[in-house]
Amino acid sequence: MKKLAILGASGHGKVIADAALLSGFDSVVFFDDAWPKLAANGCWQVVGDSAQLLSCCRDFDGVIVAIGDNEIRASKSIVLLAAGAMLTTVVHPSAVISPFTVIGSGSFIAAGAVVQVDAVIGRFCIVNTNAAVEHDCTLGEAVHISPGAMLAGAVSVGDRSWVGIGACARQLVSIGSDVIVGAGAVVIRSISDSCMVVGNPARPLIR
Repeated sequence: MKKLAILGASGHGKVIADAALLSGFDSVVFFDDAWPKLAANGCWQVVGDSAQLLSCCRDFDGVIVAIGDNEIRASKSIVLLAAGAMLTTVVHPSAVISPFTVIGSGSFIAAGAVVQVDAVIGRFCIVNTNAAVEHDCTLGEAVHISPGAMLAGAVSVGDRSWVGIGACARQLVSIGSDVIVGAGAVVIRSISDSCMVVGNPARPLIR
C-alpha cells in the first residue's frame, strides 16, 4: 500500500489528496499544527502535528507540504528533507506534462494544467488548476502559478513568486524573486525582485 503524508490540512491539501489518490497513492493522512483540535480535513484524518510528522516521515512512501504561503512551504519542505522524508511530486492525471520537462520534488501540478517541452519547474512549486507553463519556461523554488494563469514561452519566474489567478506573462519576460503578480495582470516587461504588480499592462502597486 502506497501511503502519502500531507502537511497542511487546508482546502489546497484536499485538492492534493484527491489528485494523489487518482495518481497512484492508496491512502492519505494529514498533519497540521492545529491538531488535535483539527481532527479531519474533509474525509481525511489529521493524525498529528508537524513535529510528529518529522518523527515518522520515513514511514511514508511520499510526503508533500500543502501550505499556500510560498516561504513557509519551502522552509517546511527543507526541514522534512533534512529529516529523511521522501518528498514527492503529485501530478493530477488530467494535467498535460511534456516528457521533456523537469519537475522538482515537493511540487504539485493540478487538474488541467499544461507544462510544455523544456520547461523547468523548481522544488516545492504549485502549478494550479488550468494554468499553463509554456515551452522553455523556468520556475525557481516555491513558485505558485495560480488557477488560469498563463506563462508564454521562455518566461522565468524567481524563487517564492506568486502569479495570481488569470494573470499572464508575455514571452521572454523575467519575473524576479518574491514578486506578487496580481489577479488578471498582464506582464509585458520584466519585473524586478520583491515587488507587487497589478493591471494591464502590469505596473508596480503604489502603496
